Amino acid sequence: MTGNMEKENSMEGKPEENGSGLTYRESGIDERIIRAVEEMGFEHMTPIQEQAIPVFLSGKDVIGQAQTGTGKTAAFGIPILEKTDPENKSLQAVVLCPTRELAMQAADELRKFARYLHGIKVLPIYGGQDIVRQIKNLKGGVQIIVGTPGRVMDHMRRRTIKMEHVHTVVLDEADEMLNMGFREDIETILKEVPTERQTALFSATMPKPILEITKMYQKDAVFLKMTPKEVTIPLIKQAYYMVRHQDKEEVLCRLLDYYAPSRALIFCNTKRMVDELTEHLKERGYEVEGLHGDLSQNQRDTVMNLFKGGRAAVLIATDVAARGIDVDNVEAVFNFDVPEDTEYYVHRIGRTGRAGKTGRSFTLVTRREIQKLREIERICHTKIRERKIPSAADITERKADKILSEAEAVIKEQNTQKALQFVEERCALGEYSALQYAAAFMKMRLGDEIEDIIPERSPLEWVTQGRRGRSGDKAGAGGRRADRSGSGRSGFGRGGSGRSGAEQDGLGRRRGEKDRFDRNGGKKERPDRNRPEKGRGGRGYDRSVSDRNSRYAMLRIKTKKNGEKY
Repeated sequence: MTGNMEKENSMEGKPEENGSGLTYRESGIDERIIRAVEEMGFEHMTPIQEQAIPVFLSGKDVIGQAQTGTGKTAAFGIPILEKTDPENKSLQAVVLCPTRELAMQAADELRKFARYLHGIKVLPIYGGQDIVRQIKNLKGGVQIIVGTPGRVMDHMRRRTIKMEHVHTVVLDEADEMLNMGFREDIETILKEVPTERQTALFSATMPKPILEITKMYQKDAVFLKMTPKEVTIPLIKQAYYMVRHQDKEEVLCRLLDYYAPSRALIFCNTKRMVDELTEHLKERGYEVEGLHGDLSQNQRDTVMNLFKGGRAAVLIATDVAARGIDVDNVEAVFNFDVPEDTEYYVHRIGRTGRAGKTGRSFTLVTRREIQKLREIERICHTKIRERKIPSAADITERKADKILSEAEAVIKEQNTQKALQFVEERCALGEYSALQYAAAFMKMRLGDEIEDIIPERSPLEWVTQGRRGRSGDKAGAGGRRADRSGSGRSGFGRGGSGRSGAEQDGLGRRRGEKDRFDRNGGKKERPDRNRPEKGRGGRGYDRSVSDRNSRYAMLRIKTKKNGEKY
């Protein structure tokens, strides 16, 4: 897919708007680190960096509530580098991450910050990599390790990692580490680290187990919280579409065709949905790959390499698997399912609009899910606007424009002389013109004509439209559905208007009762009001109207035995 994504005013190249105003030079950090940061294209701090770096440098423990994409790696990485002694070859700082991908990314960032700090070595250690190779690197002298809890525990058992001189421990994405069952490993590691240390914990959410760890292993920690509003609202345009469940996949494809993002993420709530959607979109011709927890490490690596390398324009993932994704230039995030956990919404859309760039998020919502979306708006202090599904005409126009643009590129960049000769020879037969052939080629690329999708109505629309229907025709207010023959000539009650009951009832419900006919000529039979009609089970029906001003006839069911109302 080509990058026709609608852009807002790009923030790239405008570092003065990336943070709240404080520059790295005003923070008092090492000049060598500032030089490396500025070469990376950053000048101003993000909100979490501005709050966390001074507290970190003061030596206090830190609890930071912030999701991926807020710049928290620099928030703990820069102070760690400031405190690290390059002359001391012992291990001095440990950063724990939930996944291999996050460990590699965080280690890479720290190395970039330490570019001009000669003598400081940063090593990522994680499962899936040859442990012998890791041991060899550790013996060479490493001051900072960034690893997964399981592999750090392996090295501790082998005594290839010694914690005697560690002065700083950071738990990154702590909530996800707990979700993955690393709590015991984390506690074992923390018990081995000297008690006189600085401990920092960063997490997108703060469930009870996280708070328990902070109480046990931190002292007078400073709590820093980045609200979702600070992170998501300024740079991400959020929208939702009311759809029927059976139309979700078709609507998703039309949004992909309409906005044509060069790189996009799609989130599903279940692994099964990831597999099904990936298979279906591949069948439709989209360059997509799926990612979830059941894939092996080799499969995950292959999928991520395809996505990062641009060979897969779209990645479909579950929330847990996406924790290890740190890819720049994601233009759009699609929530195929509304997330079960409100906090996950912020984490999902935070994948786009990063590093000062704008982004878009689209959420597909069924009528049953609308309350979840309202809860997200309330908790995140944001407004998610409803948008109309692009029409069939809009999609066709976009596709045609894309095809013509591709054709123009071929004309400019490739030799079309031979192809032109074929067309001219066929046109010389006189049956069709070159324009007709061009139109036929366009039709072949466009495919079958599509129809507009009927959008799902929100609960509010159901109510308001139903009221309009009920109050729209007073003349036949007492009408009922037609008799069994379906003639719809009039209803029971006063003022039959000649319309069927279905037309008079805005909700389209069956509110009347079918006519009865006797066995001798089809005459209507009106049962006695006080005596139930004989029949199956001894029950009868009463079609009387209890109040002349009542809009509808009342159906009363009486029993033969005691006349109790049901």
